Amino acid sequence: MIDIHSHILSGIDDGARHMDESILLAKMAINEGIHTIIATPHHKNGRYENPKDKILRKVEDLNTALKKEGIPLTVLPGQEVRIFGELIKDYFDDQIVSLNNQGKYIFVEFPADHIPQYAEHLFYDIQCEGLIPIIVHPERNQELIDNPYKLYNFVEKGNLTQITAGSIVGKFGKKAQKFSYQIIEHHLTHFIASDAHNTENRMFYMSDAQSFVQKEFGEKMLDLFMYNAEQLVAGQSLYIEMPQKIQQKKLSRFFGWI
Repeated sequence: MIDIHSHILSGIDDGARHMDESILLAKMAINEGIHTIIATPHHKNGRYENPKDKILRKVEDLNTALKKEGIPLTVLPGQEVRIFGELIKDYFDDQIVSLNNQGKYIFVEFPADHIPQYAEHLFYDIQCEGLIPIIVHPERNQELIDNPYKLYNFVEKGNLTQITAGSIVGKFGKKAQKFSYQIIEHHLTHFIASDAHNTENRMFYMSDAQSFVQKEFGEKMLDLFMYNAEQLVAGQSLYIEMPQKIQQKKLSRFFGWI
C-alpha cells in the first residue's frame, strides 16, 4: 500500500514532534500494510514554511534512520501547500516540491472554511505549466460541503482530489464522513490517504478505510485508488472516472435526506 499524504517528518510542522515519533509512525504504517509513504509537511499556511531543500534533507535523514532501525518503509518527498497567489513563481524558484519530486502532481490545501476567489484561475495557470493540482481533504472544507457543485467544477476542469482515510471512518465528524461517501460515489476523488500526524489522535486508518470502500463501493473502486497512488509515485497518468454532480436533495443510502 502507498500513502501519499503524511506528516511523518519530525520537528517541522504539527506532525511528528521528534525522530522517535517519526520512527513510531513508520512502525504503525508498516502494521497498516504501507510500504511507501510521501512526507507532505505544511507549507505557507500562515504558521509553517518548509521549502523544498529542507524537505529533501529531512526525507533523506528519515530514510537513513529507518534503514538503521530495520524498518522497511520508503519515505518520499512532498509538500502540503496552502493555496497562495505566488505558488507558480515559488515552484519555479525551487521552493515548492511536487509529489515524489516528479514534476507532475502538487498538493494544494484550501483554508478550512472557504475557497479563495482566485483558485480556479490559479489552477488553470498551474495546469498550463504542465502540473496537476491535487486538492487535499475537500471533504473537510465548509464551502465545498455547502456547495458541492464547486468541487465538481474543479474536477471537471481536470483538477484532482484526495480524501482522508480518517474522514471515511468518522474521525472528523459526520459532515466530513457523509461528504466523503458522496465524493467517492460521484467519482469526485482520485486518492485516499492518511494525512497521519501523530501516534495519538491523527493516525493512519488506511486499512479500515480501504475495507469500507471495498465493502460499500466494490473491489474495482478500491483497486482504482491503489492504482492511482502507484501511478502518482511514478509520475504517470491516472485512471479517472467521469465526475458526476452531487444532487443536494438526493436520498443518501448512508445518512437519509441530504
